[in-house]
Amino acid sequence: MNQDLIPGMPLFKQGKVRDVYAVGDDLLMVATDRVSCFDVVLPTEIPGKGKILTALSVHWFAAMRDICPNHLLATDVAKFPAACQRYRDRLEGRSMLVRKATPAPVECIVRGYLFGSAWKEYSGSGTVCGISLPKGLAEASRLEEPIFTPSTKAPVGEHDENISFARMVDQVGRKRAEKMRDVSIAVYLRGREIAEARGIIIADTKLEFGVVGGEVILIDELLTPDSSRFWPAEGYRPGKAPESFDKQYVRDYLIESRWDPANPPNLPPEVVRKTQEKYAEALRRLTTAPG
Repeated sequence: MNQDLIPGMPLFKQGKVRDVYAVGDDLLMVATDRVSCFDVVLPTEIPGKGKILTALSVHWFAAMRDICPNHLLATDVAKFPAACQRYRDRLEGRSMLVRKATPAPVECIVRGYLFGSAWKEYSGSGTVCGISLPKGLAEASRLEEPIFTPSTKAPVGEHDENISFARMVDQVGRKRAEKMRDVSIAVYLRGREIAEARGIIIADTKLEFGVVGGEVILIDELLTPDSSRFWPAEGYRPGKAPESFDKQYVRDYLIESRWDPANPPNLPPEVVRKTQEKYAEALRRLTTAPG
């Protein structure tokens, strides 16, 4: 794991990509340029990635505010507490002051297309996370109705585990589980519609929730290239692995290089450059009005 981005502030939690600091009763969430694949943090960073993730999350939090409240309080560093001001240059564009919430112990995944681990499972059993799907679907097929497939939240270096909705209910209670499921699907459907008008297919996405004062809210990031699969709409067709605007390019490089997760390699400059370009293009398309 890389060193803290802001070593002069009390670290609350260090995730794979984000460093979170305690700021009074709130939290300061800083998106670094780290990149993780297959639950492993790689030694090479993608310059500017953290700023893109922050800009997209802020964009989507605003677009989904009527569906579910979120943890965002401010993004303007000038409005952050005094303790943050000395680090303004490091925080600008990549940080969010957020409400401190109790994170739900599950991740909420919505799949609108059959790809990745979902395609692998379907190919063998006709199911995805135990959910039966119609026969005869091809890789990257669009699902008539998106499916909700929660998973555990594994610590850094460990793998998440798909779980049933019943097990999710056991962990968070039925009322909260149903709320998280319904919000996740509603956010995905709206995000998919907005993105498609801008030439991007959101194949699947992961959402995270927390609880503040008994209220379920969205936390962490939302509909970014780190938490979602983004495909260009042009050229898409079922049966063919699409190009992407996310870190699939890094995943493919690692698989082709037969990497060792215990000793992750440095990424070649070309992989860094192309990944950087894909993230930037996703931001440009999604935050520019169509037409």
